[in-house]
Amino acid sequence: MPKKKVTATTAKKSTSTKAAAKPTTKRSRKTTKSSSQPAAKKPTRTTTKKPTTKKTTAKTKKTTKSTRGTGKTSAKKPVKDLVYASDHESFWVTNGDILNSLLALEAALGQMERDVYQFHAAGEQNDFSVWVESVLFDSDCAAALSKAKTPKSARTAVVKHLKFYSY
Repeated sequence: MPKKKVTATTAKKSTSTKAAAKPTTKRSRKTTKSSSQPAAKKPTRTTTKKPTTKKTTAKTKKTTKSTRGTGKTSAKKPVKDLVYASDHESFWVTNGDILNSLLALEAALGQMERDVYQFHAAGEQNDFSVWVESVLFDSDCAAALSKAKTPKSARTAVVKHLKFYSY
């Protein structure tokens, strides 16, 4: 029997058929494995946010302190017209000044000496507070003036109440 010669071309053909058969079997094995076992899931991380509280600023605290207890809003609008007293109802101070309004009283208190103020404010009644209440019709300012002990504190009370006037 004659021996067949194996050439390089025939060897390539035989190996290529063998190589082609192997990958198909491997692929079929992989598909059978994946269908029988489920794929493993990766653990997922869940993050939750912590609840945060709003921080208040110092500016907010200041506005709440100024409106506490007064029941008034922070924006004060002038609501009253400034009253001017007539000549015979004007206030005559012992130093010669003649006052006819809260503006004139505020200016006079800024320059007034302590003994002149004490002459009108000492004793059972305060002449300034009586005049402001009866002639200028401002009982709140009159009450503040009756508590004042010095011309400076009286002027501060008048300035505080002048904010409620339009002039």
